[in-house]
Amino acid sequence: MFGRTVFLIVMVVTGLAAVAWAVYGSRLAPADFSFTNETEIATVDPALATGQPEMRIIQSLFEGLGRQSPKDTHFAPGAAEKWEISEDGRVYTFHLRHDARWSNGEPVTARDFSYSIRRLLDPLTYSRYAYEGWYLVNGKKYTLASELAAGDPVEIEMNLAAGVPNTVRGELLLGKLVRREASAAKSNATAAKGDDAEPKQDIFVVEIDGKERRFKVAEATDRVPKDVERCRQVLLDFREVGLKVIDDYTLELRLTNPTPYFLDLLAYYPLAPVNQACVEKYGSPDWLRPEHIVTNGPFRMVARRLRDRVRLVRSDTYWDRENVKLNVVDALSVDDRTTAFNLYMTRMVDWDTVPPAEVLRELLKEPRNDLNPAPQLTTYYFLLNTTRPPLDDKRVRQALSMAIDREEVTRVATGAGEIPAYSLVPPSMPGYHKQECKPFDPAAARKLLAEAGFPEGQGFPRIEILYNTDQAHQAIAELIRKQWQNNLGITATLRNEEWGSYQDSIQQLKFTVARRAWVGDYMDPNTYADMFVTGGENNNTGFANPEYDKLISDAATEVDKTKRMELLEKSERMLMDEQPIIPVYFYVSRNMVRPWVRGFYNTLQDVHPIRDIWIDRSVKQDDPRPNEYMEPVK
Repeated sequence: MFGRTVFLIVMVVTGLAAVAWAVYGSRLAPADFSFTNETEIATVDPALATGQPEMRIIQSLFEGLGRQSPKDTHFAPGAAEKWEISEDGRVYTFHLRHDARWSNGEPVTARDFSYSIRRLLDPLTYSRYAYEGWYLVNGKKYTLASELAAGDPVEIEMNLAAGVPNTVRGELLLGKLVRREASAAKSNATAAKGDDAEPKQDIFVVEIDGKERRFKVAEATDRVPKDVERCRQVLLDFREVGLKVIDDYTLELRLTNPTPYFLDLLAYYPLAPVNQACVEKYGSPDWLRPEHIVTNGPFRMVARRLRDRVRLVRSDTYWDRENVKLNVVDALSVDDRTTAFNLYMTRMVDWDTVPPAEVLRELLKEPRNDLNPAPQLTTYYFLLNTTRPPLDDKRVRQALSMAIDREEVTRVATGAGEIPAYSLVPPSMPGYHKQECKPFDPAAARKLLAEAGFPEGQGFPRIEILYNTDQAHQAIAELIRKQWQNNLGITATLRNEEWGSYQDSIQQLKFTVARRAWVGDYMDPNTYADMFVTGGENNNTGFANPEYDKLISDAATEVDKTKRMELLEKSERMLMDEQPIIPVYFYVSRNMVRPWVRGFYNTLQDVHPIRDIWIDRSVKQDDPRPNEYMEPVK
């Protein structure tokens, strides 16, 4: 029985850590609702965030045109109270509610959304989710200057004066691109990045008011020819993008192709609005400080203490504030899962998002009223850096995949009934037939490795497995390291990094093998497939295949649902053959939630909007010891 035995072990190991946490947190008044948010968040900027810990905070601070409903995460009214969709599915007209307000009391307008979408698409924002705006007409062309062609209307953003915040746009000149000429010299910024991208070196010849002028992306200190003007960037004229502000409360979005999941995308946090005046006054990242940030969601951020917590307080200016029941919420940054679990067991938090696997297995042996694992639209997989030998050889990648015993991983290293994965797309995707890679087969894996020049692993270089700091990720990496050693005769080492550094390493391909998990942004296989197009911001493998890109592009324009799914299935088939990633398992939700918490539902995306959560005080008062073996730290 789990009872006292395992619990007391947990208490001994982490009791002091939990006490220290409680003492530190006691300097603040108690929150109505507290939860463990797994790690120190990297940012609360909707355009820059990428993880679930960030998502939980951002969806509480900001509200898009719509929001995710708590029961099924489908699109529900948000800043927009109603909308119309054209018969051809390409034009969406949103009517914003007149009582939507920023936390500074100012109205939320269509211009705020226009500014924020432009900011998301702006290449200088460096958003990994910029492609979420590429569904708009010319959205991709605005982000990628490489797609500009002669005759295109363009905007030239001039360099900023010294001391101007980096989030302010420079003076804009509008004209027509005549041609692009290759430049012999790189800018200092380009050279520093080691970037050989053509647009950075081009001289743009632009016709403005009937005269040709020459521009180059260059800093004030860069040397340029005498007849060339320095500028910050040259982009497509934003007026060409499929976005139109009809009036303060009406916004029109025009899509290149009908997109069945577009509404769901609009509820996703990258497309949430940010306050232009705030962003431009303080610059990045200072505009995100609690004392500066201006938000339009159900909560305000009043405190952020590194390696401790983010404190949220109900917003007095939110349009639906009367239906937000929580006044104060604490999101605790707890990397150690055992410590997080102990905080839950000692009633210091109401929601533990990821209990430790070794404890979870014991918990599931008994009936409980606070734990109910459910299928989740999330895949755990490994990224393979295909730009580094020997992983540039498909046979090596396939061998690494076939040498992993996923059944052992889910039996030993996880604990909630996770499902071994041989595809990227989870099985719960409606109308889609997942395409699988080859199963566990050590003998076939050794044969492939020998064909690649490494018989019995001889001569194979030592490889490194990167993971973000977490006990479960470490356990999985260690188990796979041993499997590769036993089944292939190769040596792997482990490297862990905190969340922010790990994300940077992934983005910059500073790894050989790295763990990754992806929660579907919407209920469509494209949320997985379009990550791996050439140059995709979330590709992070170096994988590039024109045929794959074409399948994704063709699927985007295919109106027949059956044919569209067939195209996406072909793309996954190719991905599983080329193997730039190794699927490991499909998640199930592992939330532990107090019986008095209401408005919390199991969903496929494991999304639980704090806006909709409330505490049933009668249950909490009547049930001070909800499980017989839960005891406070002494």
